[in-house]
Amino acid sequence: MHQSDLSLLLERKIAVLDGAMGTMIQQHALEETDFRGARFVDHEREVKGNNDLLSLTQPELIKDIHLSFLRAGADIIETNTFNATAVSQADYDLEDIAYELNAAAARVAREAVAEVARDAVDPLRFVAGVLGPTNRTASVSPDVNDPGFRNIDFDTLKQAYFDATAGLLEGGVDLILIETIFDTLNAKAAIFAVQECFEARHAELPLIVSGTITDRSGRTLTGQTTEAFWNSIRHAEPLAVGLNRALGARDLRPYVEELSRVADTRVSVHPNAGLPNEFGEYDESPDYMASIIGEFATSGLVNVVGGCCGTTPAHIRAIADKVSDLPPRPIASVECYCRLSGLEPVNLTPET
Repeated sequence: MHQSDLSLLLERKIAVLDGAMGTMIQQHALEETDFRGARFVDHEREVKGNNDLLSLTQPELIKDIHLSFLRAGADIIETNTFNATAVSQADYDLEDIAYELNAAAARVAREAVAEVARDAVDPLRFVAGVLGPTNRTASVSPDVNDPGFRNIDFDTLKQAYFDATAGLLEGGVDLILIETIFDTLNAKAAIFAVQECFEARHAELPLIVSGTITDRSGRTLTGQTTEAFWNSIRHAEPLAVGLNRALGARDLRPYVEELSRVADTRVSVHPNAGLPNEFGEYDESPDYMASIIGEFATSGLVNVVGGCCGTTPAHIRAIADKVSDLPPRPIASVECYCRLSGLEPVNLTPET
């Protein structure tokens, strides 16, 4: 697909993102041998739970999950690469295959899109190459007794993101999605890596950046407000900026509204199906979640909608049906000021 095709889609409708890959994988109750496949049967570390590895060892299962979301109405599917960086794969001693994981996951998603496109009245479907947050944070010490300590640095993150992006490009993604950002410094490393990789590969794809509000304080894990987060990453000129994961759709409402007000680009949202219950499961039904996201759309707040943890093809079908006849949010017109950020936004207007 060409970038112009994606722009055309976003101009004429609210685009629908897919749901939770992890939730769907869990439904298959896979065991250690399923994750290992034939290739990693002798690997010395346990790999059960390494969902990204399944793009190599169980590609048909991953493809079937992609197909289920596409047939439910998703316009954009996400590659199975949330933890496919060398930083995250180090937990399994598999950091050396990070590039391969990303390329393989992109190809599997590409195959699913091609299969659906053959039979679809509207063949426009897109693959978003996912760069997750990693399991490290560059801004916060993991040791309460040593606040200056860091277990990762910017350059290490940048290189991990560069290699992952290169794999996604080889596999044929249509756009890059940096998502579930809890530390904006990690996101900046990802943005820098993506831009450096584009330059090295003589390619440029659209970019979506999605942060996560961790609780009802309305801040990311490292303390930024929604507007401060936007000020921090606006230089990337993303196709869309959004929020996903931690809170359910209802609790995200005020922060989506704030982002819609301050962002002079498209706005995306793909929340969890509520907060996890005592069993770690998500209770919001497809109809309930669709009603909340539908209100976002009728209020003119969003351009891209979908689901995160706990969301299934049934959730995506309900959301797609709810927004199908609603117009996308007009891109906000924002005055050109110097806009800075720490934990709070600092906008230097004539009054200041």
